Amino acid sequence: MGFKDVFFVCFLFVLVSIVVSGRELRSISKPDPDDGVGTARWLASQNTWGVLSTISLELKGAPFGNVVSFSDGLPDKGSGIPYFYLTTLDPTARNALKDERASLTVSEFSTGSCGKKDPENPSCAKLTLSGKLKLVQGNTKEAESAASALFAKHPEMKGWPKNHNFNFYKLDIEDIFLIDWFGGPKPITVDQYLRPRMNLLAVVM
Repeated sequence: MGFKDVFFVCFLFVLVSIVVSGRELRSISKPDPDDGVGTARWLASQNTWGVLSTISLELKGAPFGNVVSFSDGLPDKGSGIPYFYLTTLDPTARNALKDERASLTVSEFSTGSCGKKDPENPSCAKLTLSGKLKLVQGNTKEAESAASALFAKHPEMKGWPKNHNFNFYKLDIEDIFLIDWFGGPKPITVDQYLRPRMNLLAVVM
């Protein structure tokens, strides 16, 4: 076996070793537009805020969008699942406790990588995750994970008033809408989004 062959085998071994728990290897660079799953996960990981829409109690069932901070995990090690730190003093949490239907929308524009493009330009990617906004039960491993994920990206949250009764919430994803190029939305299933696999051939090529 020659040097190039040894190098190739070692390279593949390193790549496979980095894939943990079904997550794909990701970098801070935007994935290729053909990689819809990678782009969707990249958007969830790189953004720290978005518009969370719920079914409004005060507006008699009309949609209500609210700017919220979120995290899908430690920096560049996200699970794809958005977690939030919300209080029922705010309409979003009150709405979710009555009707869990919700959606979170994020844009590549927030990362600064769209340059001078308009946020609505299809090449400036945008992602909407729809599903159920659920309260995370306290004193659980998931609550600990949510706290680590959120406080790592939003350290200010640790000092938010205790008497406001903030709690952790998560979006249980049921549908994914992604635009990252011209030609309409990319077809992505929830399973593909949550359990992405690395295309080793594409990486090597």
